[in-house]
Amino acid sequence: MGLDYLKGKTILVTGGTGSIGRALVQEVLKYEPASIRVLSRDEYKQYCFHQELDDTSKVRFLMGDIRDKSRLSLAMENVDYVFNAAALKQVPSCEFNPFEAVKTNVIGTQNIIEVAMEKGVKKVILVSTDKVVNPINTMGTTKLLAEKLMGTANRYKGPRKTIFSCVRFGNVLGTRGSVIPLFLSQLREGKSITLTHADMTRFVMTLQKAVSLVLQAGQLAKYGETFILKMPCIRVLDLVEVIRGEYASLKGLKTVDLNIVGTREGEKLHEELLFAHELPYCKEETEMLIVGHTVNKDESIDKSIYDSEHSTYLSKEEILNLLLSLEEKQGIL
Repeated sequence: MGLDYLKGKTILVTGGTGSIGRALVQEVLKYEPASIRVLSRDEYKQYCFHQELDDTSKVRFLMGDIRDKSRLSLAMENVDYVFNAAALKQVPSCEFNPFEAVKTNVIGTQNIIEVAMEKGVKKVILVSTDKVVNPINTMGTTKLLAEKLMGTANRYKGPRKTIFSCVRFGNVLGTRGSVIPLFLSQLREGKSITLTHADMTRFVMTLQKAVSLVLQAGQLAKYGETFILKMPCIRVLDLVEVIRGEYASLKGLKTVDLNIVGTREGEKLHEELLFAHELPYCKEETEMLIVGHTVNKDESIDKSIYDSEHSTYLSKEEILNLLLSLEEKQGIL
């Protein structure tokens, strides 16, 4: 799908120095935007990202937080598209700091919605997570409310033209704070690999697929849709066994023990991509699911696509190939 809608436009990426934000900025630059504004809170991360970029002539780094509505108002002046990747996303962190999660994930989203309407932004795309579906933790609950705010904004906006939509991710492999870098670090240091539960399953996606989904949503969004990539699923135990087995052997590293430590606060064994009430409104495309506002009477979505407990899992060979691909494309391993 062509992404020519980005050409000559001004883009704001919030959370722009995180894993998703950086990848979004680098991809958008390929489509000749007029400029990209990168809003984030961390001065050092902005410095590091500036050093990574080959050409910074179209990139402007803005210090700020989506909690600060007045800062957003300045950052969003004359902006065409907003990709909101700013969030508190670590489940244990949000469990123990719930008020902070509300301030960023909920109030921050509300601020973006209100400022985008004031400034006449064309589209706002929220990066969300599969943990919003039947949430049992603070992170998923706050992101669910963020999704609800985005959907409702399309009615609340009145005659304003701004379109608000969401993308719902699974686990993005290799991003900061995700399990693969942790497991590999433990392997290299000769420590036991820590797994919370032997039966845990997860939907997974690469960083490249995540960015592609966000940018496609920016083109396709018309009225509050939620865009969900059709993702492969893994047993996390299989991932651990490949890392301490086939991958360790291939890299000349000694195998390490496996340590089952118990589930963390707010952690599910399995994840889902869709609510039951969304199924009648979900349209299945070749690469994605789109939850809209029109009932799809003849649409039937196979449960293996959206429920990790009943999915088809990647084989150990496929997991090893995925690890090697990540090593080549993202340089994280």
